[in-house]
Amino acid sequence: MAAARRDGAGQAAARGPGRKRRWRPVLLRSVVGSIQEGRGFAFRRKQKIERQYRKLLKKRRQVSSQQDDQFTDTYPEHLKHLYLAEEEKLKKRRRTPDDSVSSEEKLNKAAESVVTQEKFRKKTSNQKAKEEYEKIKAEHARKKEEAEKRKQQREEAQRLYKKKKMEAYKILSKKTKKGQPNLNLQVEFLLQKIQQNT
Repeated sequence: MAAARRDGAGQAAARGPGRKRRWRPVLLRSVVGSIQEGRGFAFRRKQKIERQYRKLLKKRRQVSSQQDDQFTDTYPEHLKHLYLAEEEKLKKRRRTPDDSVSSEEKLNKAAESVVTQEKFRKKTSNQKAKEEYEKIKAEHARKKEEAEKRKQQREEAQRLYKKKKMEAYKILSKKTKKGQPNLNLQVEFLLQKIQQNT
């Protein structure tokens, strides 16, 4: 009992008011921190799932390479010489030009034309994006031209309107020698206006 008291007293002295608890870095803390610190529980779960996914992909690659090995030419021993002879005959046929070279060329050209047509039909996302960009650019240019034409027409109409307004002002603002408004000119102006409208 006395020994137990001494051990307890020793621990209290080590942790007592005179001795503070030792500081430990953040990495050693067992508390899960926030995502900003990179230790959020959701973040850890996401990392775990990513590791499992990469592991699975790696296994699949290994399996696919084994499957590729299955399709290599492995012939039974008692028939191997026949298969090899057949392969050599096929290689010789490919090397020697036959009379049907022109037909082969026709087939090749036809195949190439089909391939080029497919290329034109099947467009990559980059080509589609470029075409879309060109369409939008052409549309913007067309709209800009229309806006420019409208602006010019508006400016022309405003210029004509101001010109007419100035002429009317000059006629209507003329005065006699005594400073009175010239009613004869005003009446003539109104007469012209009525004649133009009818």
